Amino acid sequence: MELTLNLAIWLPLAGALLIVVLPGGERWARWVALLVSGLALILALLLLFNFHRDLAATDAAWLVPQFSTQVPWITQLGASYSVGLDGLSLPLFVLNALLVFLAVLVSWQTSLRAREYFALVLVLETAVAGVFSSLDLLLFFLFWELELAPMFLLIGIWGGARREYAAMKFILYTVAGSALMLLGILLLYLSGPSHTFDIRVLGGQTYPAAIGAGIWLLLFVGFAVKLPVFPLHTWLPDAHTEAPTAISVLLAGVLLKMGAYGILRMNLGMLPEATRQFSTLLAVLAAVSIVYGALVAMMQTDLKRLIANSSVSHMGYVLLGASALTPIALQGAAFQLVSHGMITGLLFVMVGLVYDRTHTREIPALGGIAKRMPFIATFFVVAGLASLGLPGMAGFAAEFLVFLGAFPVHAIATIAGVATIVLTAGYLLWMLERVFFGPERPEWSHLPDMNRLEALTVGAFVVVIVGLGVYPSILSDILIPTLTPIASRLGG
Repeated sequence: MELTLNLAIWLPLAGALLIVVLPGGERWARWVALLVSGLALILALLLLFNFHRDLAATDAAWLVPQFSTQVPWITQLGASYSVGLDGLSLPLFVLNALLVFLAVLVSWQTSLRAREYFALVLVLETAVAGVFSSLDLLLFFLFWELELAPMFLLIGIWGGARREYAAMKFILYTVAGSALMLLGILLLYLSGPSHTFDIRVLGGQTYPAAIGAGIWLLLFVGFAVKLPVFPLHTWLPDAHTEAPTAISVLLAGVLLKMGAYGILRMNLGMLPEATRQFSTLLAVLAAVSIVYGALVAMMQTDLKRLIANSSVSHMGYVLLGASALTPIALQGAAFQLVSHGMITGLLFVMVGLVYDRTHTREIPALGGIAKRMPFIATFFVVAGLASLGLPGMAGFAAEFLVFLGAFPVHAIATIAGVATIVLTAGYLLWMLERVFFGPERPEWSHLPDMNRLEALTVGAFVVVIVGLGVYPSILSDILIPTLTPIASRLGG
């Protein structure tokens, strides 16, 4: 299975190169992207199947990364090409493959420079897959930086009217965060007894309290920009508003998860003493992000900006789970990464379907369109209910675990998070009522409903969201063996 993992990482990059050199690439680009992303998804699902099968045989085997490959790379620095997956990284690896495949379907009608567009999407898939599978910090950082270029171009070329501004803001925030993260990585490398970038070795070392706290803060700020955490979140609404629909799906679905994964893997997994020191700070930032994101979302009139600000709120639940340091809370935080990726991805797809037909995202300009687009309206309502945490859907399972694990540790922050569900229900249901229901407007009397390809794409989102909500142990059984040892080191 080591070969399977490496193929899943590098196959999309090979597909991107094929699109670039293929004669008549404009015509074949979408088909190559669909084939390559589909194969990458199959490989990721094979890894997931083998993980589940072997996990049923023995829990102890999953205390270390599986499917691992380690090849010396820069021996003078102690760096290696080292990749592998465990219970935390594997679900995100599969999520990345699934969302890229669905993003290709969402982008099927893209005609503007299709060769470059689909090639960049595949490069982005390899970069994110590398982030989630890297066991070497230098390799992790290189994959992290590789993601910036395709996302910057995808927003800056195929985005909306203010695409250059949004793309530049995205790159400035993330590069600044990356610089601080790199400084933290270098301090990790230089401060320990052994000079290595191996995440497993670095996680077993101890550091002086002051140095450990400094490294923790540098890494946290770098990851918090990507998460994003208030007040480092302001790039996100602009990026989402201007990005094409499929790129908003990937931005919300997997790129934000890179920041959360970094916090769980690096801050909590490698610096437990400093994490305990800053756990209250995490809880405060989580509560502020949850409440602030919901309040700002309630004030929005643009559908994309509403969902973007709701992401700030929902990713605050990940930070709340991380702050509690307990196995249940960490499990909820990791579960929220997957559930939010699917739910918010579906929301952006539904916004895209409405915009393609009405050419507006302004809520006051819409109204009564459910009569003309009943299937779009139905699935949009399903997405909204999933986002507010309706039982039987993935969001409920994730948030319930977060609240259950965080309340004994940070009661006030947890109460703030629970209370915000009321605000979430308010702005989502109010948005749905204004967009789809009420008197039908004459200008929307001609709107068509979704076609078969759109229904297939949306249906895939719904199946995963409901499946994880009805049978959450599909995911939680994978998370527990990895997160429990992390919580034990944290004293949770």
